[in-house]
Amino acid sequence: MQELGLKSGNASVKELGINNGTAHWNLSPKKLADIAVSLGQATRTNSGAISVDTGEFTGRSPKDRFIVKDEVTENSVWWGNINIPFESDKFDKLYKRVTDYLSGKEIYVRDSYACADLKYKTNIRVVTEYAWSNMFAFNMFLRPTDEEIKSFTPDWTIINAPGFMADPEIDGTRQHNFAILNFKKKIALIGGTAYTGEIKKGIFSALNFELPHLHDTLSMHCSANTGKAGDTAIFFGLSGTGKTTLSADPNRQLIGDDEHGWSHENTVFNFEGGCYAKVIDLSAEKEPDIFNAIKDGALLENVVINNGDIDFKNSSKTENTRVSYPIYHINNIAKPSIGKNPKNIFFLTCDAYGVLPPISKLTPGQAAFHFISGYTAKVAGTEAGITEPVTAFSACFGAPFMPLHPTKYAEMLSKKMKESGVNVWLVNTGWSGGSYGVGSRMSLKITRALIAAALSDELNNVEYHKHEIFGLMMPTTCPNVSADVLNPRNTWADKEAYDVKANELANAFNKNFEKFADNANEEILKAAPTAKVVAD
Repeated sequence: MQELGLKSGNASVKELGINNGTAHWNLSPKKLADIAVSLGQATRTNSGAISVDTGEFTGRSPKDRFIVKDEVTENSVWWGNINIPFESDKFDKLYKRVTDYLSGKEIYVRDSYACADLKYKTNIRVVTEYAWSNMFAFNMFLRPTDEEIKSFTPDWTIINAPGFMADPEIDGTRQHNFAILNFKKKIALIGGTAYTGEIKKGIFSALNFELPHLHDTLSMHCSANTGKAGDTAIFFGLSGTGKTTLSADPNRQLIGDDEHGWSHENTVFNFEGGCYAKVIDLSAEKEPDIFNAIKDGALLENVVINNGDIDFKNSSKTENTRVSYPIYHINNIAKPSIGKNPKNIFFLTCDAYGVLPPISKLTPGQAAFHFISGYTAKVAGTEAGITEPVTAFSACFGAPFMPLHPTKYAEMLSKKMKESGVNVWLVNTGWSGGSYGVGSRMSLKITRALIAAALSDELNNVEYHKHEIFGLMMPTTCPNVSADVLNPRNTWADKEAYDVKANELANAFNKNFEKFADNANEEILKAAPTAKVVAD
């Protein structure tokens, strides 16, 4: 096996079972981009970024994500249809088949790490079949210095082989693609899919197990930024709710856009070294920081390119068009990517029913209830077959990446909230004046004004009104926002129709929460909405 490039001592991919061929170690993103373009796997855009198609999969495949069930995980992981068990011996056989597949090929190796707070530093070695997948790893993970690489020892290893197709009858997978975590061997094995999000979320899932379980540190699917006074804000939310957009604030320094830890030393730290942003309908006017980050070193996925120009409005390949870029492509960033105890936490939801207030303040019990619920709504066009809004609940705003029981994360969050005295807000970035198809999407300008008011303490001394069904405290006034939009019922022409829809959503919340009720305390249970109409 030929080993080229900067690496640690006698490190070799032979140790991983990959033989012959050539391994390129720690190539620059420019070199990786050049290789991808030269092989016809990527297109150079007029912005300087390269663009790739990830093929069959343009998003994660949750049903094909597995965790090896062994003595490390058997009694700790929350097993079910999210954390699907995989047999240890089948993992070993599949691992051998994947490394045999990579043997004799030209492959790319990246040494990197996660966790900006060095007390929790996790070294990651990423082995990829494609050069552009390795470029993604450069963008998204933290980057060690050349001196650090010379003595680098991985804590976790990612093997990424998109061209390897599993055989379910032989390998024990559901279909030909898979993403498997082995906590005993600290290996993430990915095959049959080129979607790069599987690389990123594999390590996120690993940290979501190890940090709370072993280090008393809360892992969070959130973005974070910090103000000039050192006040940290956290933004929880599922894909499409605005985490990346709202945390990229020209008046605040970005800590990170997606994955963070909240340590027992009261730091909030980024797991990553980059951003992975949705770019559907992106514009310089609405999201200048993200737009300007798409330049040399950025990697676009599944966008349409016309004569070198990026057609951000075109969703013919997928609604889930993406870009990854190193965090230093954003001008206003915290260095290092660490903040203090948060002063404000925002739960972002895209409520396509137009029921929830644009902003409301939560009690600790309500915060725990909504955190465990993790509500948003999917709308037409986001997934095949969806023509009407569909409620989506994802515990802790990130259930697909949470190996432990959701109440473990909720209890940690609730404890930290009470200790720090943080304000918690529920923010609806979805619809107002009616449901999807009748009302209109909440304007980004209004949402930014509401969040700015919360951050500047301007909502501390205003009058609040209690939502009759959800019990949420809604401000009656807010600087730079018309009072008309603050109570969602007032924005509907048909008030009775609003009441019906609000009760429907309340019932959906309560039905979803049934599976968590046995593990919830009285304070959390009392925070549930009180629906006045029983749904059919």
